[in-house]
Amino acid sequence: MAWNEPGGGNRDPWNGKGGDQCPPDLYEVVKKLQDRVGGLFGGRRGGGNGEGRSSGGGGGSVAGIGFIVLLVVAVVAAYQSFYIIGPAERGVVKRFGAYIETTEPGPHFLIPFVDTVSVVNVDEIKKFAQRAQMLTKDENIVDVSLTAQYRVQDSADYLFQDANPENTIRGAMESTLREVIGKSNLDDVITANREAIAAAVEKGTQELLELYRTGLTLTNVNFQDASPPEAVKAAFDDAIKAREDRERLQNQAETYANDVVPRARGAAARQIEDAKAHKAKVVAEAEGESARFLALLSEYEKAPAVTRERLYLDTMQDVLQRTGKVMMDSQGGANNLTYIPLDRLMNQMPAAQAQPELPRYTDPEPTQGSSNDSRARDARSRRVR
Repeated sequence: MAWNEPGGGNRDPWNGKGGDQCPPDLYEVVKKLQDRVGGLFGGRRGGGNGEGRSSGGGGGSVAGIGFIVLLVVAVVAAYQSFYIIGPAERGVVKRFGAYIETTEPGPHFLIPFVDTVSVVNVDEIKKFAQRAQMLTKDENIVDVSLTAQYRVQDSADYLFQDANPENTIRGAMESTLREVIGKSNLDDVITANREAIAAAVEKGTQELLELYRTGLTLTNVNFQDASPPEAVKAAFDDAIKAREDRERLQNQAETYANDVVPRARGAAARQIEDAKAHKAKVVAEAEGESARFLALLSEYEKAPAVTRERLYLDTMQDVLQRTGKVMMDSQGGANNLTYIPLDRLMNQMPAAQAQPELPRYTDPEPTQGSSNDSRARDARSRRVR
């Protein structure tokens, strides 16, 4: 049944007679909410009239806002009371802008809204390059370039003692470099003495950094290049090549001398030792021969015939044992010995074979007086065959 039909029970939502079905007034809802908030934060509830309700709701709203603000401030203060410093960092604490202390890595506490912390990385390695034209001790111009690495050593000095530590370290290095180059010759700067120059520059720059209290420290200075200006570079290159050639030739000469001189000294010492050994040998042999001769003389004086026979036999034994020989007994005589030089015949056989064959010569009939010669020839021919 529709709400406007007879018997509908006066359920018209627009005439205010619908009972609980009518929506509540928006103003009343807001007022009730204000009363509840005011009662929660200590405000008094509204009275019977509308004015009392209005004044009580305004006081509760102000008190609630103030409490919320205080709560937010307390949370922020608690959050800002603690801070953590990393392993590679240092914390510089300031109280009302004045330096108090430097804190190490880890959690720390500070007074909120009074203390402030500046975090500085002390392990970070920074670097820069320096290049300039400078005058040497022997009045030559040279282009010098080097690189430097540095880091923060003292955080407080780095933040408060110098307005721009990076510019200070560059200026200190350039000043020290000009001083060191001004005390060095061109040859030392270009070739021979670079490491010593880099060490002197690092030492002088560090002393200036400590004097200015920049809080920085140098970790490495590398001497990159040192060359004359472009206008005279070709002449300097020729001079450098000539110097290198001189050093190379000197090294070669020293190498040759180190090879030849010890060998010559060794050969001389060997010859000296050989001469001493030969001298000792000759002297010993002479002494032995003289002693043997004296002993032989004494024996000869005792028995001359026996001694001569013994000397003869020893001599023949010594001579005959070094020669090739064949002894043959002849057929006719019992006491005749024939010597056949087979070694010479064997040496002459290749030459005889190379010569053309000659007509064979036939000996005449042997006579009685030449029987021994014929037998010797027959024996020789049989031996040769």
